[in-house]
Amino acid sequence: MADFGDIRILIVEARFYEKIADELLQGAIAELDAAGAGHEVISVPGALEIPPALALANDAGLLPFGTPRFRFHGAVALGCVIRGETTHYETVSDLSCRGLMDLAVGRHIPLGNGILTVENKDQAHARSRGGRDSKGAGAARACLDLIAHAQHFHGSD
Repeated sequence: MADFGDIRILIVEARFYEKIADELLQGAIAELDAAGAGHEVISVPGALEIPPALALANDAGLLPFGTPRFRFHGAVALGCVIRGETTHYETVSDLSCRGLMDLAVGRHIPLGNGILTVENKDQAHARSRGGRDSKGAGAARACLDLIAHAQHFHGSD
């Protein structure tokens, strides 16, 4: 794995399902630590609040490459949406994913999406557990990979 010692990542975690959030965060931090990357964690209530939190960081000049005061090279979004008995699941899943994609592409933010969309808590725990084998770690790896590509394309590798 490349050394990302000068890289800082903003982790935005949704705390709606606290135990799942803890597991996802543990995996993401383990992956970033293994890569030598620094991080800061902010918490929001649920998955729908992750894109606005990232937009606020971007608007404050904290993200991404090319901004005058950027403090973070990329971001990791962590959360969980579990299907219920209403259509709210589809709304939250679709809008949170769409919001992340719009930010990543429209504002050029290297972003790892670790928002789980599952049928039940058992599926959520199966995907969030496992440290560096978890979906939280996978989202951190995706972010670091995108940062490496951005550095290459910007000629700073």
